[in-house]
Amino acid sequence: MPTAGRYGAEPGEGPETARVVDPNRDADEQLIEAALRPKRLSEFDGQVRVREQLDLVLRAAKQRGSAPDHILLSGPPGLGKTTLAMIVAAELERPIRVTSGPAIQHAGDLAAVLSSLAEHEVLFLDEIHRMSRAAEEMLYLAMEDFRVDIVVGKGPGATAIPLELAPFTVVGATTRQGLLPAPLRDRFGFTGHLDFYDPAELAQILRRSARLLAVSVSEDAIEEIAGRSRGTPRIANRLLRRVRDWAQVYGDGRIDAAAAHAALDLFDVDPIGLDRLDRAVLEALCRRYGGGPVGITTLAVAVAEEPDTVETVAEPYLERQGLIRRTPRGRVATPTAWAHLGLTPPAPLPDQAYLPLDEDPAGGRFTE
Repeated sequence: MPTAGRYGAEPGEGPETARVVDPNRDADEQLIEAALRPKRLSEFDGQVRVREQLDLVLRAAKQRGSAPDHILLSGPPGLGKTTLAMIVAAELERPIRVTSGPAIQHAGDLAAVLSSLAEHEVLFLDEIHRMSRAAEEMLYLAMEDFRVDIVVGKGPGATAIPLELAPFTVVGATTRQGLLPAPLRDRFGFTGHLDFYDPAELAQILRRSARLLAVSVSEDAIEEIAGRSRGTPRIANRLLRRVRDWAQVYGDGRIDAAAAHAALDLFDVDPIGLDRLDRAVLEALCRRYGGGPVGITTLAVAVAEEPDTVETVAEPYLERQGLIRRTPRGRVATPTAWAHLGLTPPAPLPDQAYLPLDEDPAGGRFTE
C-alpha cells in the first residue's frame, strides 16, 4: 500500500541531499528542517520566475473558486520542490496528501489514495518519474477526467467499474523530467523548473534561517557558508546548523568567519563546496589516472563507490563547476581541477578526448 500522509515528512530525497555533512539525520533534525521551510510564497526566497508564475496560477484558481491546474516541479534535489508543494496547499487553504512514486507500484495503490481525496485537496507525488507504468496510466485518466476505472474479476468476466473522484490538484516533483512519459507531462497545466541558487540568494535564505534558529551570524560568515553550499538551500541550512554546533562547542555561540571556516573544514567541505566524495573522485582522476580519460565504472571502483553514486551524486556538481568533462572515451579532469588540487597537469591529451559526449569521432554516440 502507498506510504501517504497529511503534512507528512518528505517521502524521498535525491542522493545528493543525504550525503553532505549530516548523514545521521534524526527526528530532531527533521523537525528543524520543517521549521525552516517557508510557509508562504512571500517567504520563499529565490526562484523568482517560478514563484511569480505559480503565484498567478494559484491566485487565478482562488478567484474562480476551483482547483488549479496540475503542477509539475522539476529540478535537482534540495532546491525547494517539496517546500513549494506545501506552499501550494497553504496558499489554497486546502489539505495536502503526501506520497511518492516508489510507494505506488500498483494501480490499486494509486486508486486507494485517489478515492480518499477530499474536494480540492492537493496530492503531492514526489519522485513521480518512478511510478509504475500501470499507475501512470491510471493517473492519466484521474488527472484529466477525475475518475478511475476499478477492474473487478479476472479473465473474460472482468468488469471495469468507473469511480468518480472529487476535483483535486496533483503537484508532481521530479529530478529527472525526461523520464516522464509525454502523456503524463502533457496533463500538467503548469511546469516550473527550479535552478541552482546564486550565493546572494543563499545568503538571504541563511539570514532567515539564522533568525529562526536564534543564532548570531556575521555577514562574512554567511557569505562563507553560502559559497560552500553548492547552490542548494537544503545544504546551506544544514551547513549553518553544523557551524552553529561548532560555535556552541568550541566558541562563544556567535558565528563569525573564523568559526564558519573552521567548522566547514572539520566537516570536509572545501571552499567551493566539494565534499569527501567529490575530492576522492578528483584525486583518483588526476593522481591515479593522470587526468583521464577514465570510464565511470573504473572511477567508481577507485573511490569504493557504486557507479550510480558517482554519476548521480558527485559528477553533476563537478561538471557544473568545470572540474571534469564527459568525453567519448571517459571522464577527463580539466585544468581547473588540477589547479584546485594544487597539482601540475601532464602534457595535453589528444583533442578527441575533449569532444562532447555525443560527438564520437567514429560517428556514433559513445557508450561505456
